[in-house]
Formats: sequence, structure tokens, C-alpha cells
Amino acid sequence: MIKSILKNKIINGDSLKELKKIPDETFDLIFADPPYNLQLKKELSRPDSSKVKAVDDKWDKFKNFKSYDEFTLNWLSECKRILKKNGTIWVIGSYHNIFRVGSAIQDLGFWILNDVIWNKNNPMPNFRGTRFTNAHETLIWASKNEGSKYTFNYQSLKCLNDDLQMRSTWNLPICNGKERLKNKGIKVHSTQKPESLLHRIILASSNKNDFILDPFLGSGTTAVVSKKLGRNYYGIEKEKNYFEAANKRLKNTKVIEDEYLDTLQNNRTKPRVPFGSLIEMGLIKPGTEIYDQKKKINAKIMVDGSIKYQQSEGSIHKVAAKILGAESCNGWTFWHYQSGNSLKPIDDLRQRLRPTNQFL
Repeated sequence: MIKSILKNKIINGDSLKELKKIPDETFDLIFADPPYNLQLKKELSRPDSSKVKAVDDKWDKFKNFKSYDEFTLNWLSECKRILKKNGTIWVIGSYHNIFRVGSAIQDLGFWILNDVIWNKNNPMPNFRGTRFTNAHETLIWASKNEGSKYTFNYQSLKCLNDDLQMRSTWNLPICNGKERLKNKGIKVHSTQKPESLLHRIILASSNKNDFILDPFLGSGTTAVVSKKLGRNYYGIEKEKNYFEAANKRLKNTKVIEDEYLDTLQNNRTKPRVPFGSLIEMGLIKPGTEIYDQKKKINAKIMVDGSIKYQQSEGSIHKVAAKILGAESCNGWTFWHYQSGNSLKPIDDLRQRLRPTNQFL
């Protein structure tokens, strides 16, 4: 009951307090963009002496490394508790914090799957000229345990990358232009993440209707992309101005139509379910009539999972192919069953027997 109340909501609160209220094993995926602890000592200036709006917010300041490490262990411990056994977590950071975070991730028993480099196409220049330009951030992707059967939509990522395997270096721009939230010309959030980054993460490691948490929601990018991609979300944000901006942004976000949310990976990796299994499991009974989409053709289901149409009998695929005069036909989408006042493809029944799509 509590879990359903959390779905598709964001709250204004302290993550360390709010995470403790969440039941064990609630989320399929967690994306965390915690404070980086940048420890900036001086103002940054451009060559023309104008000031750079860097990350100097109060929420990013910690007394020392010890206090930051304690904070990290606290929120990561809660995240592990509320992550499902086959769930995964993504944490993003810079050189200021990601190595400390990575150590905590391993100490808590997470199993690191990849470190991913987000190579920024348009990074902020190094105005002082005293070191290399910081042109990337690092993401750590980890499963809850070493043996977790986590979701990885390999085919989807390959398709997204023009049929090439997706590598662990991602060339994506920083958030700017119309996507960047501003109030009277000033950035609402100093480290707003681009939707393209979250789109790739969520597409890679979750499925439609999965439940996603962002414990440091910020400007709301995780929730926005989750909503667009047909995932459920829950976000926590401590700063009221960020929370209000995220809330407004969410209200203006439209969901992608359900028929476009299926992915190549989802179809290819699901385990095979024979038509006969539907009969064995009582999802459809022998003697039931099934139809083509226009209900002009009808066949009857036999006890062994074969079907009969006039003088033809055989599998749902073989009989459909014979009717169409084709070499082959996908019977799952050709045949429909009566459900109330509407016809539904028998493939809908097959989906009930399939577990969540996971990388085995």
C-alpha cells in the first residue's frame, strides 16, 4: 500500500530522513546525483573579468571528508535496503567525490557493473589555465549484489547506437538552450543534467512500468524522463526552489504514447512461451474461438494447443500462414480473443506468463 502511494510523486524533504520511511525492496532502479563536495575556495572569473556561476551552493558544502563519507554511507545504505534484489543503481560524480563514493559502494556490497564516462561535447572552459579542462563526469553502475539478475537492454542500446555495441564512453552535451531551466535569465540549478543522459540510463537499465528513485532530484530530470518513458518515479529534493521548479516541469511533461515504448531488447530477450502454456495455465480454454483482427475468420483451440480452421489444423502460426498464403506468419499478433466488448491479441495473454525482462 505504501509503495503505491509513493508512485509518480516528488516531495520536498531531506533524503536521509525520507529514505528511512520507504519499505524494503521498493525500487527497480535508482539514479543518484549527490552533492559533489567541490570545496571551491575562490570565485571563478572569465578572461574579461566577469564572474562564473559555479557550484558554490550551501548544499554542496561539507565540514571535511569524514563528514562527507558518513553522509555517503548513510544514503547509500538506505538505497541498498530499498532497492529490489535484481535492481541497479547509478551514481554520478566528478573527480572531487566519485572515488570516495565508489569505495562506499563496494564496502556496502554492491557489485559494480560498469564505470561510464560522460564526455561533455561542450564543457565549461578552464578559465584559470592551471590544469586540464574538466570535460567529463563519471557514472558508476552497480547491481545490488554480485548474483543479481539485473536488467540490461543490450539490443535497445545497440539500436540507439546505429547497430554498434554501446561503449562506456558517452559523448553527450551538457544541459543548455531551451532545456535549461532559468528564472529571470539565471540558472535555476547549477548542475542540471541533460535529458539525453537520463534517457540513455533509463532505457538501458529499466523496463516500462518499472519504479525509479532519485534521492537528490534537483531540477527533476530523472522524474521527467521516467514519465516520458512510461516508468514510475519517486523523487526527493531538499531545496524548495528546486522542488518547485521540478514540480512545474513535471506538470508540463507529456508521456510518450504507450505503443511507442516497446523496445527491440524487450522483444528479443523475453523467454519463449509456447501457446500451449496458456492452456496449461488456464489463461485460455480448449474450445475457445479466436479471430483475425476484423473478426472475419475464426478458429477453435484444441486441448493440445493446436487450432482448427475449416480443414486446416496446426499451430497458431502454421494455420495463420496458410490462411494468408504466406510462408510464415506470427500467430501471436494475427489471432485475437474476445475480452468483454473488444478483441485483444492473444499475445496479451502471453505477456502475463513472462517475467520482468532481465539480463540473465
